[in-house]
Amino acid sequence: MVARLLGLAFLYLTTTVDITHAIDIKHNGEVQYQNSSVYGVLGKAVILECGPSVPDMYLWSFIKPGTETIRAVMINVGNGPRIQKVAQTLGQLTTISNSAALNIDKLSLAAHGTYTCQAFYEQQDAELLLIWYSVKLFVRVPVSKPHLLVSDASPVEGSNMWMRCSLDNGTGPIQYVWQHETREGNVTFFAQGNSSVINVTDVNRNHTGWYRCVASNSVNHETSNRLWLDTIFGPDVPHINVTPYSITERGYSALERDTVSLLCQAQSNPPSQYVWYYNNNQVNTGPHFTITKVLRMHTGDYACLAQNSYLNTRSKKTISLTVYYPPDGSPSCSVEPALNHTSLRLLCSWPGGFPAPSLHWTGDLVHAQQDDADKGQQTNPLTRTAMLLPSGGLTPNNSLFTCTGSHSALKQPAECSTRTYIPPAEPVCLAYVTNREYLMLSCSWDGGAPKALLWWEGPGGQSKGGEENSNILVLRYGTARNGKPYTCHAMHPLLVQPKTCNLTLEAPVLFTQRRVVSVYEGSDVQLTCSLRANYLPTDEITWFNNQGVNIRDTSKYRLLQTSAWANLTVRDTDETLDSGEYRCTTHNAVGGTDINITLVVNRYPMPPNATLIRVMYSSKLRNEVELEWRVENEEQGGWTGFVLEHRWVSERPGRRDSRNESEGQGVERMSTPAWYHTFIQDPDVRIHIIGRLTPTVKYQFRIRPINRRTIGHPSSTKTPAEPRSNLYPAVIGSAIGGMLFAAILTVLLLIYIIRNRNNNPRLHDMLFGSQLSQSRENINFPEDEVHGSDGGRIGESPSPGPTILPRAASPFTTSPLSVPPTPTAPPLGDDNEPVNVTITVKTTGS
Repeated sequence: MVARLLGLAFLYLTTTVDITHAIDIKHNGEVQYQNSSVYGVLGKAVILECGPSVPDMYLWSFIKPGTETIRAVMINVGNGPRIQKVAQTLGQLTTISNSAALNIDKLSLAAHGTYTCQAFYEQQDAELLLIWYSVKLFVRVPVSKPHLLVSDASPVEGSNMWMRCSLDNGTGPIQYVWQHETREGNVTFFAQGNSSVINVTDVNRNHTGWYRCVASNSVNHETSNRLWLDTIFGPDVPHINVTPYSITERGYSALERDTVSLLCQAQSNPPSQYVWYYNNNQVNTGPHFTITKVLRMHTGDYACLAQNSYLNTRSKKTISLTVYYPPDGSPSCSVEPALNHTSLRLLCSWPGGFPAPSLHWTGDLVHAQQDDADKGQQTNPLTRTAMLLPSGGLTPNNSLFTCTGSHSALKQPAECSTRTYIPPAEPVCLAYVTNREYLMLSCSWDGGAPKALLWWEGPGGQSKGGEENSNILVLRYGTARNGKPYTCHAMHPLLVQPKTCNLTLEAPVLFTQRRVVSVYEGSDVQLTCSLRANYLPTDEITWFNNQGVNIRDTSKYRLLQTSAWANLTVRDTDETLDSGEYRCTTHNAVGGTDINITLVVNRYPMPPNATLIRVMYSSKLRNEVELEWRVENEEQGGWTGFVLEHRWVSERPGRRDSRNESEGQGVERMSTPAWYHTFIQDPDVRIHIIGRLTPTVKYQFRIRPINRRTIGHPSSTKTPAEPRSNLYPAVIGSAIGGMLFAAILTVLLLIYIIRNRNNNPRLHDMLFGSQLSQSRENINFPEDEVHGSDGGRIGESPSPGPTILPRAASPFTTSPLSVPPTPTAPPLGDDNEPVNVTITVKTTGS
């Protein structure tokens, strides 16, 4: 039986039919139909009924609108309901217990369609009863919260616009209601209908306010958020309120120092921006403009300009404000010359004020006359603002005049005074030069009231017309007349005759203390040049040297000058370079001058001669030479130092020569070797060592004395000698000892020969000659007396005269007996006459 039912059920499912009614198949085979309609709300729950009783089996299917396909959504064949997968798109499907009704929770839009329930009932006669239930489900969507849109949230007055109430969801038909809320909170129905759009024509400022739209259908109704509609308009013509309020023919008026407040109002949306103008000049912004302590200068036109910045439109209104005020300060008095500086005119003015003030003069006005400028305008001469005083010196010096002014706005009158007087000092004349182009003669006479009139008169038509207080005559540079007077005339109304001052222009004259200056070379000398008097302004004094070159400050020359003198210092003078004529010159607008100064640079006197007395190597190394010298006439002075000069002469390849002579046997290296100089600054030095010499070179040395810059004559040249050996003292001592011993032996030998001349006559005759036998010698020994031939003595000599002994020769001579002296016989005389013996010892050394 179950199988039959299942087969029949699937037979119906697989058959595509257009079912619009419930089908009830009776036992006799007829089908009964039952249909119904159900309305559901999106997202809510709905129940679809399947008969009044629970069938033995049932099957729910779904047909989507616009299609013919039947989809099974739930089956119950006796073992419980089973939901098919296709049911997931319809919502959450469940069955109600003890019922075949279908519950759809969270209804979706896809659930909209036709649902069929095939209910099978088993009868007692084993017949199968099938009832076909058809349920149409309509899913309705509630209206969502509407959104209010406008074509222009800030429409301009007079334009058109539209409003739209926009919905995201909602099942029609939908009704729309439009609400308008004013600024004051009053709510009115602006429009309603089934259209979501309304058009507003000719928008005006009354449309400004809050707007809402209410959308409703069979399910629900929703209200939109409110939207502000701001109508743009204006500005209207402004209205100006003036406080305090005072109307005159010219507009509004105020008293000086009052506070005036101006208020400007003009209807506009957005609110107007206000700009205040005073006489077309912007003075303030904003609706209020307050003038605290209004002054006379505030009189004029005030305009309020209202601006709508959104529409860029404006409107303007202008009022006129007049401030009544007295004149500023007090009256002003002055006195001026009239009738070519022969008379005086009194002036009094008090400008400003409304209305004009009244003025009158007081003082010494007995002789006052009516000014030509005021004739026909005033009847009372004492109330005029200009008074002409008489000429011819009738007005006393230092006269005082007073002008009194009155005004209706003032409680007390105001006054001023002026005094006329002659300048206290005398006119002053000056002259100065501008850029070496023009000479300007200035004349001034300061002080006085009124100012004096001055003019120049000069030679050759060089004049200048009159000017007050000061006058300048301009002459081209070099056109002024030398020694000619230029006169400045000064005229004052209180004087009968003018005063004068004179200028006599002269070319400059230079002088110097010495026209010839003599100095020794090497020293600094100062040459002076000065202006003889305070002349017309001159150019600076210029110096030229002995070559005619313009002198500037250098290491050679130093200039020290002012406007009246210039001193030139020549440094480190030289006879050749600096001797000669120096010239200083200057000039002014009248002429120029110069002066020559002769500078004589003398050389210092020639120093005395110096002689080298010792030139010797200081050691065996031959690289240093010690020199010693002396100066002739040292007590007279005349030198400041020395120059030691040396040069090499030759280089000896063999042994070194130690003799102090200028000749040598060496090899010459250069034909004319140069002299090397060593300067000695101390004049008292007499010994000096020159080092760093070449040992194999032969040198020559000489010395020159120096007197400042004058170099003396050179001495004779010398070559250095070899240094003395350390054995010299021993050798010299031995030589002296040997000579003394030889001398003693010689003396003893001579004594022996003399005493024994008779025994050795030949030896005696060989040494003293034959005539000595006849001479008598007294050598302090009595036994040595020599007797004549009568005594029979040996060794007689026929030649007369005394016999002279030769001088003893030095043992160091090469041949001591080579040159004996010729003996001469002494004259005959007494045998006891003594014999003179001379012994000379001469020592020579290398």
